[in-house]
Amino acid sequence: MNSDDLQCFIEVAGCGSLSRAAVVLGSDQSTVSRQMARLESATGVRLLHRNGRGVALTEAGEALLAHARRIGASIAEARSAVQAFSDAGPSQVVIAAQPTIARMSFAAIGRVVRQRFPRTRLRFVEGLGSHMLNWLADGDIDLALLYLPSHAGALKVDRLLREPLHLVAPPSFTHIGADFPVRHLAEVPLILPSTHHGLRLLAESLAQKAGIRLDIAMECDTSTNVTRHLVEQGEGCTLLPLAAVADEVAQGRLRTARLVEPDVVRDVVIASARNRPPVPHLWDISQALRQEMAQIVAGGGWPDASPAD
Repeated sequence: MNSDDLQCFIEVAGCGSLSRAAVVLGSDQSTVSRQMARLESATGVRLLHRNGRGVALTEAGEALLAHARRIGASIAEARSAVQAFSDAGPSQVVIAAQPTIARMSFAAIGRVVRQRFPRTRLRFVEGLGSHMLNWLADGDIDLALLYLPSHAGALKVDRLLREPLHLVAPPSFTHIGADFPVRHLAEVPLILPSTHHGLRLLAESLAQKAGIRLDIAMECDTSTNVTRHLVEQGEGCTLLPLAAVADEVAQGRLRTARLVEPDVVRDVVIASARNRPPVPHLWDISQALRQEMAQIVAGGGWPDASPAD
């Protein structure tokens, strides 16, 4: 027996006719007849008397009808309960982002999630890319917004936007133009994270390909706020996207030049773990975030960014 056949049986019993039940169910008489034959085969007894006026229940059919109605009510109750949960969304979603991405996106993400799932508790976490990979694998966070790592095999990623990397210098560096060739990085003191961070690994890779050696003035594993302040105070230069320093550049407190020869562009992605069971509605939330990020870029709200390919 299955729930579809039992529901069909309830309609046949109520209508007293296979043809009228077919109309109610949006089916055809031959299909309804096959369902009733299948149900009688499954129970091993005759459930219906056929006569010229339609059908009538046998004693066994009357007994089954009572059970079928209870089962139908239970299924409807279960469906209603699940639908209510579905409409409410997950009880909590944890979203992490690297500092610049968090600064640019968290307000918009909060608005979108609250509109779509007002009963979902949203928690934001800011962290470094290497930390977020571990958090995803351990199930501590549900989604991560980060620069695409070189090894993303354990992640499901969706590209959101592309962002060039800039040399960020003190205002006194008036000699740099709008563009800064990668091979000249050896000529400026740099403030960068230590070697296990993605930005530092990228800088070292660029230097190796250009055949130069970086001048590391300081290693700074703190937030980008601290790094920006050190650069502003003239302690060295750093590498950041324009969005991370747009306000300071507009105020004349910092100067930037886009890295070229080659162009250095990073992809911002939304990532989830392949080895974790998905949170209900995570796909819906991911798509809402993707659309919101696309609107931010299209509206010029993310300096120097372009849509993902």
